[in-house]
Amino acid sequence: MTAPTDPHERVIDFNDSDRLREVAGELGKNLQLIGRQSGARVSQRGTQLRVVGTVESVGLAVRVLEQLYALASTGTPITLVDVDQACRLLRTEPEANLVDYRADVVLTGARKRAIYPRTPRQKLYVHSFEENDVVFGVGPAGTGKTYLAMAVAVSALLKDQVRRIVLCRPAVEAGEKLGFLPGDLAEKVNPYLRPLYDALYDMVDEERAARLIQKGVIEVAPLAFMRGRTLNNAFIILDEAQNTTAEQMKMFLTRLGNDSRAAVTGDLSQVDLPRHTRSGLVEALRIVDGIEGIGIIRFRDDDIVRHPLVSEIVRAYDRESARVGDERPAPRTIPDWRARRGPARDRSREFDPHPEGSEGGEPT
Repeated sequence: MTAPTDPHERVIDFNDSDRLREVAGELGKNLQLIGRQSGARVSQRGTQLRVVGTVESVGLAVRVLEQLYALASTGTPITLVDVDQACRLLRTEPEANLVDYRADVVLTGARKRAIYPRTPRQKLYVHSFEENDVVFGVGPAGTGKTYLAMAVAVSALLKDQVRRIVLCRPAVEAGEKLGFLPGDLAEKVNPYLRPLYDALYDMVDEERAARLIQKGVIEVAPLAFMRGRTLNNAFIILDEAQNTTAEQMKMFLTRLGNDSRAAVTGDLSQVDLPRHTRSGLVEALRIVDGIEGIGIIRFRDDDIVRHPLVSEIVRAYDRESARVGDERPAPRTIPDWRARRGPARDRSREFDPHPEGSEGGEPT
């Protein structure tokens, strides 16, 4: 199907115009993205695609195009996010097969949309739940930590592997001061738990989810409500775990009852705790590392599966953080002349308003 015409040029002849249209995207936007991601120039004429660039860039672009063409044969719509992820995946794993990734379905969502791991670490994350009772998913925003954990939990519930799902997160404000929110307790904590509801409704239609919540089969609650409980035969998800204190994290991890599983997700670059308060997630990763039955998956920015710009934004902020860190002034040191004088004298006893033998207190 592929005929090389030059070391730095490849011409691919696709015989199915409908599948090629799906690969190219509306107004050729997918081809433009492939060109930006690979560094090659991709142009279309009829059912032929011409790829020009360096050997490496042309090789990557051709791999992506051929894999997306094969994926289109399954009837799967191809979005810009799919194209971006395919470029990043095939850059690091040239032998990866996109069709195989799509076949590893965790759950079919409310809108008949298949939910599956899109990167090697996401695949490792999903399979880690099969081997461990507690799994930590740590990494940047948009890497699917909470979403995939939710899919695994809902799948386990539908297969009767657990009797209920408990979703919780700490009620910590992300920089803003929300003040006194109106309403009862449920209405006050609802804004903090909204992201969990959003993920849930993407997997179970709202009407059915509402019934499950009403019956207590699915519980969404702030972390503070977990104290004193033992959760048996449940799948428990702690989201935004970077905003837990050390005491809260220990409390959560010790709620695990018989036949229960837990997922702990967080982004260590987005800690909203008060200054000088150590994140419980940081401490837990150090303490539980190596315990059998606990898995730790660390995601990176190349696992981001949101809009293609999100990964670029994350990288830009990481570069800025590194630059600011390099420009911070060095810690102040003791001047040489002060060091030569030796330790400072303790003058606290040079003047005592009540020397030994005298009476203290207020004068009469």
